[in-house]
Amino acid sequence: MKPFQGNFTLQEPIPEAAIDAAVEVMRSGRLHRYNAAAEQQSPVAALEAAYADYQGARFCLACASGGAAMALALRAHGVGAGDKVLTNAFTLAPVPGAIAAVGAEAVLVEITEDLVLDLSDLDAKIGASGARTLLLSHMRGHLCDMEALCDLLTARGVTLIEDCAHTMGASWNGRKSGNFGLAGCFSAQTYKHVNSGEGGLLTSDDPDFIARAILLSGSYMLYDRHGAAPGPEAFASLRFDMPNMSSRMDNLRAAILLPQISTLDANVDRWNARYDLIAARLAECPLLRVPHRPAPERYVGSSIQFRVPGASADMLEAYVTKAAALGVDLKWFGRAEPVAFTSTHHSWRYVPAQSLPHTDRVLANLMDMRLPLTFSLEDCAHIADILVHCAQDLSLPGAA
Repeated sequence: MKPFQGNFTLQEPIPEAAIDAAVEVMRSGRLHRYNAAAEQQSPVAALEAAYADYQGARFCLACASGGAAMALALRAHGVGAGDKVLTNAFTLAPVPGAIAAVGAEAVLVEITEDLVLDLSDLDAKIGASGARTLLLSHMRGHLCDMEALCDLLTARGVTLIEDCAHTMGASWNGRKSGNFGLAGCFSAQTYKHVNSGEGGLLTSDDPDFIARAILLSGSYMLYDRHGAAPGPEAFASLRFDMPNMSSRMDNLRAAILLPQISTLDANVDRWNARYDLIAARLAECPLLRVPHRPAPERYVGSSIQFRVPGASADMLEAYVTKAAALGVDLKWFGRAEPVAFTSTHHSWRYVPAQSLPHTDRVLANLMDMRLPLTFSLEDCAHIADILVHCAQDLSLPGAA
């Protein structure tokens, strides 16, 4: 088997229009979001307006990171010390980190074999915990049945905040991810769907909520300089009560991001072509299991996940090693110790230990792989062949 030569961390270059805009900001010296001439709209305000329009949301706040967007959303919703917040047992550390950042306690909910929230366990955890907020992580871009979820939350009186770091551009039955609850939280970190290195966006249709978030972000009473904010009446009774959490985006990152919004939908199609090719090939291998993607879901295939059912820890270690030797970089969520971003609830010691047997069984043999747009479709076919070849080398029942 010929090794793959591509780089799994290499993203596409920043567009020339974004580079030009960034240089213009640097030449102006006006990097702070509120440092704009009186007659000018800052790049951050322009980004807020453009992303609110793209998302179909009334309001948008540009933040320092996706994690900052989540922490601002929780605090603006009124979550504080000692409160319980429901979230997926399978997610990345910034999600429980945002809950811990506001002094709240994460209540972890089991996932299904298709990597989405288990709604029956969610229902049970709502009753057992008394939590009134769900910070739903659309982990690795997998959307649960959003109508069924919203029906459950409405019946139970639970507020939904969506972590859409992996679902910017995704939708369920034509409704964009991030538009199902009180707020949507998005990331512009390098490995997400728009790239400014770090950065976040918070959207909502609720004027009081977003006014609190804007004040919390550190607006210095300059909330009239935002591109997608409510009028001054929304801030009148709040402006002296909200502490400054200094979570603003700067003009340099906004300038880099703004031209990328117009190409986002086209890039979703490009990611999905790569994802679909690999997923179809892996699905033909009886040794591997790719999560089911339901028809209402328009996903963004910027990464792919699959399981190796029946494999022991030693077999899985060998599988990752064999793939690496052939140039394919896999992350394995079942390792005893976290590697890079692959931490699980067992290593989040700021979260009370919780029994999650089904999630643990799923993660035990779960593989994760980035799909950068720098890979061609031919590259993806090559990668899929390597993944199947390495699986067939394992001493599994049914292996060739």
